[in-house]
Amino acid sequence: MKRPIDFVRWFLPGLGVKRWLAVAVFGAVLFVNGASRWLTDEGAHVGVNELVDWMVGDFFPPADLSYVFLVLGFVLVALGIWRWLNSIVSAVRPYGTERMIDALLETRLKRGYKIVTIGGGTGLATMLRGLKKYTANLTAIVTVSDDGGSSGRLQKELGVLPPGDIRNCLVALADDEALVTDLFNYRFTEGDGLTGHSFGNLFLAALTDVTGNFDDAIKVSSRVLNIKGRVLPATLAVAQLCARLSDGTLVEGESNISKSAAPIDHVFLDPPHAEPLEEVIAAIRDADAIVLGPGSLYTSILPNLLVQRIAHEIEAANAVKIYVCNVMTQPGETVDYTAAKHVEALIANAKARVCDIVIVNDELPRKLLDIYAEEHQLPVVIDKARLDRLHVQTVRASVMGETDTVRHDPEKLAAVVIGVIDQQVAQRASYVKSKPAPNEVEPSVPLPRG
Repeated sequence: MKRPIDFVRWFLPGLGVKRWLAVAVFGAVLFVNGASRWLTDEGAHVGVNELVDWMVGDFFPPADLSYVFLVLGFVLVALGIWRWLNSIVSAVRPYGTERMIDALLETRLKRGYKIVTIGGGTGLATMLRGLKKYTANLTAIVTVSDDGGSSGRLQKELGVLPPGDIRNCLVALADDEALVTDLFNYRFTEGDGLTGHSFGNLFLAALTDVTGNFDDAIKVSSRVLNIKGRVLPATLAVAQLCARLSDGTLVEGESNISKSAAPIDHVFLDPPHAEPLEEVIAAIRDADAIVLGPGSLYTSILPNLLVQRIAHEIEAANAVKIYVCNVMTQPGETVDYTAAKHVEALIANAKARVCDIVIVNDELPRKLLDIYAEEHQLPVVIDKARLDRLHVQTVRASVMGETDTVRHDPEKLAAVVIGVIDQQVAQRASYVKSKPAPNEVEPSVPLPRG
């Protein structure tokens, strides 16, 4: 059974070997034909056909020779290609078949969409874990406003930017994710000053001290972990996330915002003028798609959009702009929020139109619904009519994973995101092709899209 499968796989697109062989064969045919024509034009007569007829005349009638040579030529070409590829495989076999497959997959991933993801927390890492199977052209723009737990302690004690969300994204994009996850997420349970810290946070803090720059520390870590894509902090500026509640109360610090009793009116940075990395701006401008979320609306996604220029660069970008809405509402942040309310808050706080498409989960939890209800967390309601009024396209899909928590499933979500991008790219290509030439008259009836 293995041989037929291998034969079929040979025809799948890969490194481009077969197409260049086809070009070579076609070139050989043209060369032979050209040589024959040149000899004829020069008056030379090469009696190749007569010679061949004399040699094989006893075996095949001259009238059948054209068919015999067609079949024989095809067989020899196929045999030559097959043996040539076998020679290549034999030459690299000492390096292992797995490395060959990895090289093939890497080539495919390098041709993938340029996708910029924006967020923080565990939600962004979840999506990256799925998207890295489709493209290596990933840029994760990550919030650095976390002031709780190990990250908050390192910021206060060592003056480094909070590394926690950066660590999660590096782990998600790592080549050997299983080993890296165990190592970087390992938390010390004893030791003076070590208790509660994760190894990954300490690693990034140490590299920051060695390299002298948090951004350089991330780049070194990326090379060490051989990640697919890159991870960028939204800013290197130290700025505190603050929130103004509906009752006028001011809350300072990300960890305190999610504990708010009153609804959040808006969030802002203090000081407000945090400059983005130029690499962040360049990635947004060059992106095929920009994906916001999933993650905490006010404390994971919006802190990135509050950094100077980022939201307006997203609005101006020609990329497909997608917002991945949370599966469940979040206490202290989005109680009773519908999908449309999430989008309204996102646009209002960013002060720019940062999404044109929203992906919402349309599958209810089967096991944990009652448990989440006790925590005042409910499935986000899809109010499509309200989303339509916002001129946002709604994509309903089953993107939920339910284990001990209710979260997005990496593979389901990535498949939907790539599907949306495919559809939008196809529609845009169709629109461009359907535009009339300068000397043509615009049709009175709009052309269909898709």
